[in-house]
Amino acid sequence: MGAEITIAIYFLFVIGIGIYSSFKIKKPDDYYVAGKKAGIVSVSGSLLATILGGSAILGTIELSQKTGWPALWFLFSAAIGLFVLSFISKNIRRLGNFTLPELLKKFYGQKAEQFASFIIPLAWIGIVAAQIIAAAKISHGLGFISYQYAAVLSGIIFIAYTLLGGQLSILKTDALQAFLIITGLVAIFIFALGNLEAENITPFRLSLLFNTSFSVVDLVVLLLTYSVTFVVGPDIYSRLFCAKNENTARKSALLVAAVLIPVSFILTYIGIFAKNSGEGIINFSEHLLPGWAYGLFIAALLSAVMSSADTTLLTASIILSELFSPNLAKRNALKLTRGFVIVIGLLSIVIALYITSIIQALLLALSFFSGAFVVPMLAALLNIKINKKNVLWAMALGGLTALGGKLINIYVSPQTGNFIIIVSYLVNFGALKVRQKKSHIEQIRG
Repeated sequence: MGAEITIAIYFLFVIGIGIYSSFKIKKPDDYYVAGKKAGIVSVSGSLLATILGGSAILGTIELSQKTGWPALWFLFSAAIGLFVLSFISKNIRRLGNFTLPELLKKFYGQKAEQFASFIIPLAWIGIVAAQIIAAAKISHGLGFISYQYAAVLSGIIFIAYTLLGGQLSILKTDALQAFLIITGLVAIFIFALGNLEAENITPFRLSLLFNTSFSVVDLVVLLLTYSVTFVVGPDIYSRLFCAKNENTARKSALLVAAVLIPVSFILTYIGIFAKNSGEGIINFSEHLLPGWAYGLFIAALLSAVMSSADTTLLTASIILSELFSPNLAKRNALKLTRGFVIVIGLLSIVIALYITSIIQALLLALSFFSGAFVVPMLAALLNIKINKKNVLWAMALGGLTALGGKLINIYVSPQTGNFIIIVSYLVNFGALKVRQKKSHIEQIRG
């Protein structure tokens, strides 16, 4: 009963912050980007809490139980992406206002923005669904609720919290949630190290970073479908847009990249330990930890899910609002955004009821996004010369190729699917480099 009380008290506190923040919203900027006044603690805490969502925590543990130590690459790749992001964060913070599609508009025009504003929310529904799946699995693991009911209840809580305070409430709670996440993970790691079953775990060696379950090709695909979303990612950019200046944005990206390295080791070790114990992560942690620590661990997992879910849900809703209200500074845009929070949240609940694999839901969504938008965004930010007239069909072709490759990877042939995902980037870049032939009149004028 101690764990349930700890969880209830925590979430009552979080909802209280959401309600309090809702009264602090004076203009749309407060709801969308917290007035662009966030310091390094708020931005770093929010970045860390967003990245260490339930999909990342349970996803890494799930992957480590299948592949062993190579699961380290899941968060290593996130750290690599953030490190690269730190070099271009100044341009992003300076040029951006609310969303990634706004940046695309500056580089490629309104049609590119509209395309992104339609496609990204569709992909991000899968990300929100992954958080709901994670929350449902955690709650179901406690033994008092079915997975289906847990998915519906979790989704409703995410929707309600996001509706209340927007970025103001998210930034206020994310630093606390990041602290809880790290504290909970460290607690279970320490108790696991002192357990007799820890003697059966193979000590980490560099040679164990790859095995028959995870090859170098798998790493390349992970970097292309997951790592790059931290270089070009709507939810990551939304954190940078909240920063009070460019220096804060850069330092926050570097700080979180550094923190993710030890966290990756902790999560992978916990996953391997749980597999050796023959129990799920929730059951084995209940047996391993004292009551107070177990409650803290469950609260940390659920807070991780919440911090990632509210950020992705709000980001997708803001982006979709741009299709119908180009000027997000207007009051009617705020009402529209809150409406989309409800719609996207409900669709994500439906997906979570039918797809229960966290990694599958996450990577399917990210595959299309990365195949479509990473190449055009990096080309623009790095001033690579391309044919901007081709951007729409380059994004569509790249995204569909990557999505097709991921589906083939899951259901047909992993090797063939991986090859197609890699090719999708070449297809996108090749399309952007194709030069249109000049008309006869243009040739004469030239």
